Amino acid sequence: MDKQLSESIITNSLDELESISKSNLSTKSLFSEQLKELAVCRDVSIKGDSSKVEDFANELSKTVSSNWVYYPWLNSAYEILNEKEFIEVRTNRNQLKITPYEQKKLSEATIAIAGLSVGNSVALTMAMERVGGHLILADYDELELSNLNRLRTGIPQIGLHKGVIAKRQIAELDPYIKVTLFDEGVTDENITSFIYEDVNILVEVCDSLDLKLTLRERAKNVQIPVIMDTNDRGMIDIERFDLEPERPVFHGYLEDLNMSNEELKKPENKLNLVQRIVGNDISERLKKSMPEIGKTISSWPQLASGVMLGGAATTNVCRRILLNEHKKSGRFYVDFEQIIGA
Repeated sequence: MDKQLSESIITNSLDELESISKSNLSTKSLFSEQLKELAVCRDVSIKGDSSKVEDFANELSKTVSSNWVYYPWLNSAYEILNEKEFIEVRTNRNQLKITPYEQKKLSEATIAIAGLSVGNSVALTMAMERVGGHLILADYDELELSNLNRLRTGIPQIGLHKGVIAKRQIAELDPYIKVTLFDEGVTDENITSFIYEDVNILVEVCDSLDLKLTLRERAKNVQIPVIMDTNDRGMIDIERFDLEPERPVFHGYLEDLNMSNEELKKPENKLNLVQRIVGNDISERLKKSMPEIGKTISSWPQLASGVMLGGAATTNVCRRILLNEHKKSGRFYVDFEQIIGA
């Protein structure tokens, strides 16, 4: 894949970008306005007083530098605050739900996300909240029209690789977040590069049962926690292989089957195994949908509201795990039909 499709470029020299761009480069400076925002962040008492804001911003301009970020897919470049001050302003309204110390700690984390349908919502929510300074994304698929019931993108992106879409979205939101893309998905050949010792959390939101098992085997091997969102009844699975390295995968729901891993991965066993994994506590509407998968429904049914909720819940859980506030494995629900009853 041509890296220019998804790689933004950060430099402090506009001349460098003009030499890279092969056509008329569109440029816009956001630096002076962001300096004003920085001034207000550092002295909230001047907010609303344009004269004081301007004076403080002028003082800051003597010591605060800028960078240019270039987006090849837009052929546009923007002058923005350098990384430290950019993060300071962008996360200002996270405080004190996330303290500056916690924000720094979260920015040092590496999170791997397998699957970029539900995973798109997870990745974007994490990027917005700045949970993870390095996001490793994996998917092999391209965007289709039927994906637009749950992905925050649009018709112009149909046919574009889902990983490229996510990487562009994150780069436009925060170019200082490092994003590594596995555009072939996770394979036997690259799984050790996708999940390695420096990865803090694996978010598993892929469709393949085979891959779900393989990813958990690898996560157990390197002892990192696995989070899975099922986007039905707000169901979140947490498997703390970092704290419980001998813990059975999927909370042991498959243990009594007496099947080898190869048997578990056979396509003809998929629906039965999925039903065992998600259990009987699924919504009535999903129970009606599951027999239709592969008949009248092309794949696992998902709603935008469930996927967005999953992005929020997964980000919340990952943040608390990284801050050592949550240590429990298990299955949890954020079920609107129970919380907001009829």
